[in-house]
Amino acid sequence: MLIAQLSDLHVRPLGVPAARVVETNMLVERALAAVAALRPAPDIVIISGDVTECGRPEEYAMAAAMLRRHLTMPVFVVPGNHDRRDNFRAGLGHMPGVLSDPDFVQYAVEDYPVRLVMLDSVVPEAGYGLLCPERLAFLDHTLSAQPHKPTMLVLHHPPMLTGAASMDGIFLRNTADLAALLDRHPQVERILTGHHHRSIVGRLGSAIVIVAPSVVHQTALTLTPGVPDALVLEPPAYQLHLHLPDGGIASHVVYVEQFPGPFPFLVDDDYPGYPARPATT
Repeated sequence: MLIAQLSDLHVRPLGVPAARVVETNMLVERALAAVAALRPAPDIVIISGDVTECGRPEEYAMAAAMLRRHLTMPVFVVPGNHDRRDNFRAGLGHMPGVLSDPDFVQYAVEDYPVRLVMLDSVVPEAGYGLLCPERLAFLDHTLSAQPHKPTMLVLHHPPMLTGAASMDGIFLRNTADLAALLDRHPQVERILTGHHHRSIVGRLGSAIVIVAPSVVHQTALTLTPGVPDALVLEPPAYQLHLHLPDGGIASHVVYVEQFPGPFPFLVDDDYPGYPARPATT
């Protein structure tokens, strides 16, 4: 099973850049075209939040049109802090699972070798995330229904600290509650998130946490306290998660942009990785 994870699209109304400098719609189109051209094609695509920049109805209409234009495989989405839950549900309600819960965008993706549990970590009018008691109860009940199947959680806010003050102020606030719940459900192997606009890997309990980079712009990396948040136009990228025949899961960062190559690996005769050869005279 091959899963493409895109995150932080920040779609805008037609002709309007994000943060006044980033043509996000153009970059999203390019990322979707790249995913559509992958061979082998992904079995599914997941979008881990911030589908739009401001949660406006016209932004969801734009995002839905782009997804229809490029992708033929199933696409599963959760909201982020830039989304507005009511408009998200109205504009993307045709997508699988979005309307299955009356209050939140949360659902399970079944019928694949890996089970996905899609979670809504949004707190309205806040940048940080939270899984309230109702959402934690949904997760506990959903995981209990399939205790032996390898599972990934998908939500927007990373449940871990990164050492970057700007990021650590807006992570998932009740990480300890989630960790305690996962202690009862060891089948959760990955927690897939976005939000930080950087590729970051960590751990929560026995689950590996993967923060996907954005398919538009990235966050400038700073580990110095007090430095304000800023964006940089580092290369857009996405994640590919491959479920392997031995049951393992390999996760790859894939850049949207095409770079020079591929070139064959040609090495000199004295390359030390070659088997020993008899001396010549």
